[in-house]
Amino acid sequence: MSYRLKMLEEIDIEWVNLGTIGEVRMCKRILKEQTSNIGEIPFYKIGTFGKEPDAYISKQLFEEYKSKYSYPKKGEVLISASGTIGRAVIFNGNPSYFQDSNIVWIENNEDSVLNKYLFYCYQIAKWETSEGGTIQRLYNDNLRKTKIPIPCPGNPQKSLEIQQKIVDILDRFTELTAELTAELTARKKQYNYYREKLLSFEEGEVEWKDLGEIAEYSKMRITHSVLNERNYVGVDNLLPNRGGKTISKYVPNAGNLISYSKDNILIGNIRPYLKKIWHADQDGGTNGDVLVIQIKDQNVSPKFLYQVLADDAFFEYNMQHSKGAKMPRGDKGKIMEYRVPIPSFEHQQRIVSILDRFDTLTNSLTEGLPKEIELRQKQYEYYRDQLLAFPK
Repeated sequence: MSYRLKMLEEIDIEWVNLGTIGEVRMCKRILKEQTSNIGEIPFYKIGTFGKEPDAYISKQLFEEYKSKYSYPKKGEVLISASGTIGRAVIFNGNPSYFQDSNIVWIENNEDSVLNKYLFYCYQIAKWETSEGGTIQRLYNDNLRKTKIPIPCPGNPQKSLEIQQKIVDILDRFTELTAELTAELTARKKQYNYYREKLLSFEEGEVEWKDLGEIAEYSKMRITHSVLNERNYVGVDNLLPNRGGKTISKYVPNAGNLISYSKDNILIGNIRPYLKKIWHADQDGGTNGDVLVIQIKDQNVSPKFLYQVLADDAFFEYNMQHSKGAKMPRGDKGKIMEYRVPIPSFEHQQRIVSILDRFDTLTNSLTEGLPKEIELRQKQYEYYRDQLLAFPK
């Protein structure tokens, strides 16, 4: 790496306008009535660019427009021209269509500049934007005037060789991050698979009861004077699905406060927090946006019930029965009707023991891997800047 950095210090660099590399292109305009929620060809708008599509066009229209109008070649770099300016995606060549003026690209035959090199340059580019109504826009002329560094401009062959070396280095950093992300995803899928297996029961294997038969929601009040940042839990600092809680950054000073005790289960009871849940490991207080569930049946393990209620099935049930227009709330009556499987207490403890071990393993990964991914990303950005931030 040090050799390559030294090599780059000794070469000529010219900052050139993107307009000298190729012409700005965009797809033909697609009207809203030409799209549908289902279809054959994905149509990417600025809101779904680089994500999952939510609109489609017919194959017939796609083939017609692709043959008559501008269409990106595989490997060319698509750029967002509104919203998050300069977000770049390398076109993979799969049949798809893109929103005109909001998603554009530089037509490039790669005679002097590699598309992959452009992709990395876009990440450090200083985009000159214009005000387009209420949002900033990257107009074609802005794009043409944006400058990127080209090594050895007078020697195209050497220039392409150096660009390829830079691309190879940055690709490797990107691959490392992708490998870590894939590992994290695989571990989560593995955990969810075994969790589902452990919480799936054959007919007659367990007794099914309404939640209200084995538990109740707390109506006990607590004064703010005994609460602090360590024992007060707001709906905003509950974490989603088996995530625990964070420390609240404030102390409540009024009103409808509910007490909770160790082994109670705290559930977010207002959208968008219905998927948040915490098995309490201490006593404290919360507010009316959190439902506190306390077990009244001694034959039910709190940790087992927590695992059942931390499942997506309960979340979907809660969503389905929530009430209200702007900020729907969970229906306490319906929540207490939720059907819960009750195996023997020994079986509950066995399930909890296995899932606790899985939780420990998964949490160590889900805490360690994201940190590792973050560090890899910083490392990548450092070397990217070292390789591309040439003096002007």
